[in-house]
This record gives sequence, C-alpha cells and structure tokens, in this order.
Amino acid sequence: MQRLARGWRSEAAKVGLIPTMGYLHQGHLSLVKRARKQAGSDGKVVVSIYVNPTQFGPQEDFSRYPRDLKRDAALCREAGVDVVFAPSDAEMYPREEGAAYSTYVVEETLSRGLEGASRPTHFRGVTTIVAKLFNIVQPDLAVFGVKDFQQAAVITRMARDLNFPLKVLVAPIHRESDGLAMSSRNKYLEGELRARALVLWESIHKIQAAVAAASAPIPAPRLKAQLKQFIDGQPSARLDYLEFIHPETLAPVAEVTRGVQVVLAVFVGKTRLIDNARI
Repeated sequence: MQRLARGWRSEAAKVGLIPTMGYLHQGHLSLVKRARKQAGSDGKVVVSIYVNPTQFGPQEDFSRYPRDLKRDAALCREAGVDVVFAPSDAEMYPREEGAAYSTYVVEETLSRGLEGASRPTHFRGVTTIVAKLFNIVQPDLAVFGVKDFQQAAVITRMARDLNFPLKVLVAPIHRESDGLAMSSRNKYLEGELRARALVLWESIHKIQAAVAAASAPIPAPRLKAQLKQFIDGQPSARLDYLEFIHPETLAPVAEVTRGVQVVLAVFVGKTRLIDNARI
C-alpha cells in the first residue's frame, strides 16, 4: 500500500481515503462519491476495511461485528474504488518475540466525554488506527461521516495537531427512508427491534419541535429529563446518554437553542446505536 501511494504521488495523483470497518452500506458509498469528486477523475480512491480490535471494549461486539469482505469488495468495485486495503491484525499491530504492541495516539480533550466516557478505551483505538492509515495510505484527503460526530471532531483535531498533510472532510448522515441513520450495526436489528430503533430519530424530532415552539432557550437538564423519560419508556430501549453540546468545542451547554448539537446513544435490545443533529 505504501509503495502504491508513493507511486501515485510521483504521478501527482490526488489520493482520497475512506477508513471503514467494513460491512458497507449506502452511507459508506456516499463517502466514496465525495472522495472521488474531490480527488478528480485522475485521482485515486482507497477504502480501508479493518475491524480494529483496540477501539472495542472487553464487553463489546468485536467478535460478532459483521464482516463480509467479498461483498464489500464487490460494492467497492461497482462504486469505482481503485484499491481496497484490508490489512490483518498482525500487519496493523506488529509484535516481535511476544512483546505487546505499545505505541498509541491519544487526543486528550475532545475525546473525554460522550463516547469517551461510555467507552473509555474507544478513542485511543480510533486515533491510533486512523493515524496508522494516514501514514500507510498517505492520502491528500480523508472522508468521514458525521453520524460519528465526536469521532469526526477528534480525528480532525488529531490531523491538525500532528500536522498530517491532508484535509479531513466530514459528510452528512445517510439515512434510511424512515429516518434511521445507516450503520453496519443495523444488521443486528432483527424483527420488531428495527422499528423500535426509530426512537433515536423520533427523539431528535421531539427536540427540534420543542426548540422551534419555544419563545426562549430551554434549560438543558429539563429537556434531557423529558427525553430520557420518553426513550426509556419505549419497548426494548434504554438511554446510554443524551447531551446538548457546542458543535465545535463539544462542551455541554446549559440552555438549548438553535445551533446547538444534540448527540445521543441508545441501546435497542442489545444493540447500541448513535445519532446526532444540529438544532
């Protein structure tokens, strides 16, 4: 992969990267289109597919996370991807003579709350693997989806702070026709759980409606309490967190008004789903 990247650079070809964990859906393919547009017809588009073990906690779904490389490669081929980079664990986390892998990249501000609080080791794994992918693929641009709102902010900050010579692009959420944010984990939603997963989108609608109808900013604790009661009252649903934050600093806000970002994580059955929206 590095040899390919160096060759492309010698030809002045612009390279776009879409890092994924595979089991691709139309949301991923929309990122491919964005990368192709930015890289140009003479550029190269790389999709990395790697289920990264270091971003999963010990009780999370690493072992059962959906994997289908043959299917993903076919989708990439149809979408005009130039290279699928699908490394092994041994390649991404090399060990010599049994010694543990010991070098990690850590962002220490934006990654603290929200997902970072619920999944304490998650972002260390994310920033480490993305930094490695940036070094391996050597892209001019990398495209991420805003469904993982905090992740996009953390990676953008990491790329800036570590002087990676690339541009991070953040693309809109791709949703199903009924509003559910596309996710590889939606595969877990069997039977009635698929309909119950709409509780995230319904919660966002309730927030938007409340702010639109309010004549003054709404105290965040009051609105959070109302939404927690709504979500936890739905069958098979349990709120992990719901926060109102500043869209750039990710700091919690005391009052909810237009321009604030809402981010939430909800368990539907055993499946943990995330979503967000700008109010």
